[in-house]
Amino acid sequence: MTPFFSVVVTVFNKAKYVKSTIESILKQSFTDFEIIIVDDGSTDNSLAVLKSIEDSRIKIFPTENQGVSPARNYGIKQAKGNYIALCDGDDIWLDKHLAELKALIDAFPNCGVYATSYEKHYFETYVKQPKFNHIDEPFFGVVEDFFKSSLGDSILWTSAVAIPKAVTDQGYIFDEELGWGEDNDLWIRLACDFKVAFSSESTALKKIYAQDNHLSLTKNIPNLLKMIRKHKAAEQNNPSLKAYLDVNRFMIAMEAKLRGDFESFKTLKQDIDLKHLKKKLRLLLLMPPSVLKILKRLKFYLLKKRLYTSPFD
Repeated sequence: MTPFFSVVVTVFNKAKYVKSTIESILKQSFTDFEIIIVDDGSTDNSLAVLKSIEDSRIKIFPTENQGVSPARNYGIKQAKGNYIALCDGDDIWLDKHLAELKALIDAFPNCGVYATSYEKHYFETYVKQPKFNHIDEPFFGVVEDFFKSSLGDSILWTSAVAIPKAVTDQGYIFDEELGWGEDNDLWIRLACDFKVAFSSESTALKKIYAQDNHLSLTKNIPNLLKMIRKHKAAEQNNPSLKAYLDVNRFMIAMEAKLRGDFESFKTLKQDIDLKHLKKKLRLLLLMPPSVLKILKRLKFYLLKKRLYTSPFD
């Protein structure tokens, strides 16, 4: 019998967290699902932890380490369900998550992606709600403009979305040539070609554990630039997409400047229409790397003190 959802979980060295993740999925109030777990060549005891969990709905696929995009796509290919619900191996679902996605699908059957809201959990001690633009609360419906609504936090987050299998079968999967930004790339393609259904009910927890999430610098600027360039033609006829990509260009440009990659910084900056950036963001573009590094450390310190700050607010 075909399950309604195929839950695709990707795992790489998540032995400390993955049992809690899988248990949160097994506790769903909506129970018509299978779980496809792809262990992407973990070198810790993640696979042993996974094998210790007994449930007939679980299927485990150990693979060689290839990265998150090939792992997710492999899981999607193994899926038998009508809808693919994604979850990373260290995030948590509340027991109503699949039920809320099912309610969205029933109410709006012709969309290309479905999503619920989520909470951001920093260091297991501090919880923040995402901020979406032009989304009233409560909201349960089709989003008028995904790009406009996602200029702060994105409406679509990997561990809180479901995509029809009929859509993934059309090639709407993760770009394996991108080493970074592959999720954002998929959201852009989906939002350009399909309607997005969204519930403002928070049903998933985005777990942010490590200091690296806030102080380390990405080494994947070339891949991020490649992701941006993929959509450069489309943004010419889509002002909302242009604004959305300009905000992304700003974030990548800041990382490039912090790394001393001034060539990439200049390339990104010259493509930004500054009217799409708030005054605080335009000011940050002018600051030297030394000041930006201090501000980044300050942001991390404030997070540890449960004081969230963002230039996008």
